Amino acid sequence: MSYKEEYRKKLRSAADAVQIIPKQSTMVIGLGMSEPPALLSAVEDRVKNKEFDKLRLYYMHPATPLQNTLLKMEYLETVELYPFYGTHKEWELLKEGLKEGVKLVNYIPANFHQIPHIMTHDLMLDTCVVTVSPMTGGGYFSTGTSSDYTIVAARNAKRLIIEVNENMPQVFGNTYIHISEVDAIVENTVELPQEPPHKEPSAIDEKIASHIIGHCKDGMTIQIGAGNVPNAVCKKLSQFNDMGIHSELLSPSMVQLIKSGNVNNRLKSIDVGKSVFTLSAGNTEMFEFIHNNPGIEGHPASYVNDPCVIGRNDRAFSLNAFVEIDLFGQVNAEFIAGHQYSTVGGQLDFIEGAQRSKEGVSILSATSTAGGGKFSRIVKSISGPATDTRNSIQYVATEYGITSLRGKSTSERARALIDLAHPDFRPELEEYARSQHYI
Repeated sequence: MSYKEEYRKKLRSAADAVQIIPKQSTMVIGLGMSEPPALLSAVEDRVKNKEFDKLRLYYMHPATPLQNTLLKMEYLETVELYPFYGTHKEWELLKEGLKEGVKLVNYIPANFHQIPHIMTHDLMLDTCVVTVSPMTGGGYFSTGTSSDYTIVAARNAKRLIIEVNENMPQVFGNTYIHISEVDAIVENTVELPQEPPHKEPSAIDEKIASHIIGHCKDGMTIQIGAGNVPNAVCKKLSQFNDMGIHSELLSPSMVQLIKSGNVNNRLKSIDVGKSVFTLSAGNTEMFEFIHNNPGIEGHPASYVNDPCVIGRNDRAFSLNAFVEIDLFGQVNAEFIAGHQYSTVGGQLDFIEGAQRSKEGVSILSATSTAGGGKFSRIVKSISGPATDTRNSIQYVATEYGITSLRGKSTSERARALIDLAHPDFRPELEEYARSQHYI
């Protein structure tokens, strides 16, 4: 049987394709842009019709298709949520559950590089649903924007249902699924979920970026997280040359550095000449740029986010954000108001990986206050679990400067962090530090 014949044999409507999902099911959903809207809508119809006894969902950072279908309060007696990384949608559901005294969101703590292994060794996944690019002549589909855990789950789940979308880019690297691995195919060409346009960085964001840029250099291999400060830094990186990309996220700001020639990947120690990522989010222009581009490769998080792999490139540069940091240097990047808001993602992976690199730099940044100036991000003690331990942190930046905690004593750390706090909060922090004999 030819690949085209096999394709036609497996082609279904979305409603028919999801009938192979058992009534008691553990399902994993492709991350972000690779969420399959037609399949998720068909699964929602089965939930509405009470055709599932229990549907346990594993996913990460839900995009519009998942948010608009299965992440609804009325389904959560049947649908159980197990995100590795959440958004405002889980936050809303969590608050609704608290009103009724029930727990509706079950976060799974894990560093991103561990998640593919967890998917294949610790979870019994019976179904994977994912959006892919059209089939190649050799019978392969690309998961395009998402290798992360998506490609690993697709290959290892008992059932694989794919949604072919002509707008999903075909991306080189470890992104390919063969038709022989597929149980059912649905065709649905729609626009991929788009990231909203980034806000212009504020004056404070620009000031933080100006502190950070002094630690950048030609030839570094960059990982830049999402947010206003990273976007401000990306704009300033146009003054550097011969940079490389080895990043969890590939964003439009980073693609612009490739287009402008600031990134050429020629000085990397591994994946020379390639911009390497594990997930991408952006807009149509970016998706068109990465399509069939031999200079762009997607790989699973077990490779891209492995601290040992990150450290193999010289001059690795990692920039991420934090919610709060205490006077020991412990970082909370996932709890707000006493509840889980997001999760660690790949932050600790790149903090540790960058510091394994020769001349590597790891920076965590944030504005000194939150809530319109009501709350200090430099705190006496963090309000949730430590996303990053005090032993892992190198540089910390706010609008009041940038400091390295590495090699500093506990008292030196406390003083340095107080200096990064907003002046309105410094007296209270210093008084506390003295009372606890930190200084």
